[in-house]
Amino acid sequence: MEVPRQQVALYVAVTLAIALIGARYLKETDHGAAAASPAARPTRVSIDRSDSRVYVHVTGAVRRPGVYRLPSWARLDLAITRAGGATRGADLVGVNLAAKVADGQQVIVPRRGAGAEPGVAGDSAGGAAGSAPISLNTATVQQLDELEGVGPATAQKILDWRKQHGGFKSVEDLQQISGIGPKRFESLKDKVRM
Repeated sequence: MEVPRQQVALYVAVTLAIALIGARYLKETDHGAAAASPAARPTRVSIDRSDSRVYVHVTGAVRRPGVYRLPSWARLDLAITRAGGATRGADLVGVNLAAKVADGQQVIVPRRGAGAEPGVAGDSAGGAAGSAPISLNTATVQQLDELEGVGPATAQKILDWRKQHGGFKSVEDLQQISGIGPKRFESLKDKVRM
């Protein structure tokens, strides 16, 4: 019994169509399962949290000063790294590299004083805690608040002044902040530095 050619062609076409539809269905199912898998979703969620970005101005003793876009969870260490890292003449002793960055923040990496030796980080372990002067250009509100005679409001005024004026040029600039009179300045001038 011979099958007509038309019937054979119809069977081949239907079989081919079913095979193509099946292959497409399997491909879409595999792709959908991979996108919805629990292992893939947490990675995407952790990446999404970095979508919140801040802009930080890094200047001073860094290789590439400028404004950098960073994740909102970033620390000063990352900001300085993005700016090409600290130069050989940088004084990182007073810079809290673990401090979180804030949007619009200016980070000024100070240069080493004339008396410091290159490569020497300073005596941070030998002295009493808090004995090293705090850098006015890099200190956080919390660090300034720990100074005697400086409360949270004055600490915030110091940061606001620093932001408005592009940083402190000298310790004497501290006297330009409302609430810091001659008496308070005298008690603070040895506890802070550039």
